[in-house]
Amino acid sequence: MHFGLNENQVILRDSAREFFAGECPMAFVRRAAESPTAYYPQLWTKLAAQGYTGIIVDEAHGGVGLGIVELVLLMEEAGRALLPGPLFATVAMAGAVLDACANPAHKHKYLAPIAHGDARSTLAFVEPKSGWDREALQLTAKNGRLWGEKLFVPDAGVADTIVVVARDGVYIVDADAPGVSITPMAGMDLTRKLYAVSLSDVAAEKLDAVAGLDRALDIATTALVAEMVGGMQRTLDVTVDYAKTRKQFGKAIGSFQAVQHQCADMYLETESARSAVYYAAVALQEGAADASAAVSIAKLYASDACRTVGNRGIQIHGGMGFTWENDLHLYYRRAKASETMLGDATFHRERLAQLVVDTAAKTASAGS
Repeated sequence: MHFGLNENQVILRDSAREFFAGECPMAFVRRAAESPTAYYPQLWTKLAAQGYTGIIVDEAHGGVGLGIVELVLLMEEAGRALLPGPLFATVAMAGAVLDACANPAHKHKYLAPIAHGDARSTLAFVEPKSGWDREALQLTAKNGRLWGEKLFVPDAGVADTIVVVARDGVYIVDADAPGVSITPMAGMDLTRKLYAVSLSDVAAEKLDAVAGLDRALDIATTALVAEMVGGMQRTLDVTVDYAKTRKQFGKAIGSFQAVQHQCADMYLETESARSAVYYAAVALQEGAADASAAVSIAKLYASDACRTVGNRGIQIHGGMGFTWENDLHLYYRRAKASETMLGDATFHRERLAQLVVDTAAKTASAGS
């Protein structure tokens, strides 16, 4: 598969980088990390004005109507800037599921306000005993009402609606509906707040095309990997700049071969993760047979690489890398949180193995 960014995609990437650099400096990120929700309405309005909240939503529902590659480019730049708030949860998670599973009426009701910037949403998936395995989910609807608990729901505290993945389908509920209880949870990433969502006899609307859920989760996972790549790139850039200016024994530490090797490894891991996620995005967009496998490969590689890139960056910074004043720990926190979100490396290795087995079985069946 040949891949290269076209002119419009380059313009989108560069304009997003410029926008986030101007609207989301590290001083702002730190204020958001110390706030209760990491959400600022003024920034959300500006994101919507840029079309970012509706980037993959059809124009018929008020979106921009761009593709998965464009979403990946946007999320990579958001990750580079360590963008706080509910953009990822709303657009890449809930938005992708609504786009894949909702009928036109539900899209008009729930997806259009997201595209216009008038509403925020999130995806509730993980349960106390499930992780990211759909087969382990226990929550089910009873007479159109939901009972159960969801954990580690990103940005639920500022969401207007919550897309709930249950054992028997996908539902959407109003965040302020009777019976919905949203409680903050402690999380590694201070810029992405997590919540426990308790549902007690909550009225819910069921989405129709549940078969599209797997593809939607693949899109969300690909967007997350792109965000991780952006954070890895920023960690590399900051580390290389530090190695050029920090001196020991009268020389910049970047002149020492041991430091150069560490930076080279960081570069290799960052570029490899970027290549993997770009391929996954193109495969999903073109409906390639190996799209799901490509997504799992990208996520399992990035889950390991983002951690090691952070480790190397902090090691090169030495004691400075451990201080609160240094920005690296904020990127490291995001990397550790993203490592497990939507499935860690072990989860995706097992998923990849199952995909290989399933493909082999289909091939054998077709041959017979």
